[in-house]
Amino acid sequence: MSSTLISNPVTNSDRSKRKKKKKASQSKESKQNQTQWKSETQQQIYSSKLIQALNHVNGASPSAPRRGRAVREAADRVLAVAAKGRTRWSRAILTHRLKLKFRKHKKVNRVSAPSAAAAATGSGRSKKAGFSVLRLKAKSLPAVQRKVRVLGRLVPGCRKQPFPVILEEATDYIAALEMQVRAMTALAELLSVGGGSSSSSSAAPPTT
Repeated sequence: MSSTLISNPVTNSDRSKRKKKKKASQSKESKQNQTQWKSETQQQIYSSKLIQALNHVNGASPSAPRRGRAVREAADRVLAVAAKGRTRWSRAILTHRLKLKFRKHKKVNRVSAPSAAAAATGSGRSKKAGFSVLRLKAKSLPAVQRKVRVLGRLVPGCRKQPFPVILEEATDYIAALEMQVRAMTALAELLSVGGGSSSSSSAAPPTT
């Protein structure tokens, strides 16, 4: 009995040391990720991969509304790949695409029956009732908790995470989005300059 009492402080101190080391390594990694998004080389890598993804979208030739959505999805997907799965939000973006593919495949293979349709209508009503209860609960929460909940919805993969995780992921996600905006702005400027020079050269009259 006495031996266990003596050994407990040692194990507790070891656990606290491990937790401190883990927190220090996580904070160091998050700082490295944020500085990574500000580097010029990372922006160039992202831009080259984004051009490849956009060429694939243009080759598919979808309609105008679908093309805009496909461009957004391609830009986010390339951003998640650039993060190399080190963050929760990048893994959530990549897994979300796989889930959508699985759902589409399931919808194609599913055969609807009348009983299933009736059950679906009943479940739809229960879902609406549950949704209204959740909205009432959300309104009764304090203002800070409501803001944290909204932030968790905005950052992919952070809907049910604690505040420290949401804050860390949001900081990295914002830095990544800023890099994405810079890269896409630079690409748009290059395309506009290239398009203007080509149109002016085609409009110029031939010299005699």
